[in-house]
Amino acid sequence: MPIYKADTLGKIGEEWAHLFLQACGFMKVAARYRRPGGEIDLVMRRDDLLVFVEVKTRGSGCCGMPEEAVHRRQLGRLRRLAHQFLLENPCWRTMTYRLDVVAVEFEGEGVGCRLRHYTGVG
Repeated sequence: MPIYKADTLGKIGEEWAHLFLQACGFMKVAARYRRPGGEIDLVMRRDDLLVFVEVKTRGSGCCGMPEEAVHRRQLGRLRRLAHQFLLENPCWRTMTYRLDVVAVEFEGEGVGCRLRHYTGVG
């Protein structure tokens, strides 16, 4: 696998996560929602469910599983940003929402990648 800078690899992982969730019937509402204090990688919607998604991506040879990098503090930040998003977008306030994590792990050329979706993590 070619060596990518972390931000490039992260963007690739976010695109894979988006495609996976789209295949599961979700539509993208927003991507890279940034405010002081952080960023939500993806905001997705299916029916009356709004999902705020943290995407973690690792390349082959990286230490640990991508999902191991999601800590309580980060989930708290995601929760606060989700509330901010809802305050700024009143049309979504009546929907049920949850926090998810999508872990993308690139294993190397000829090996492929693994994607794991953890629902309702926060």
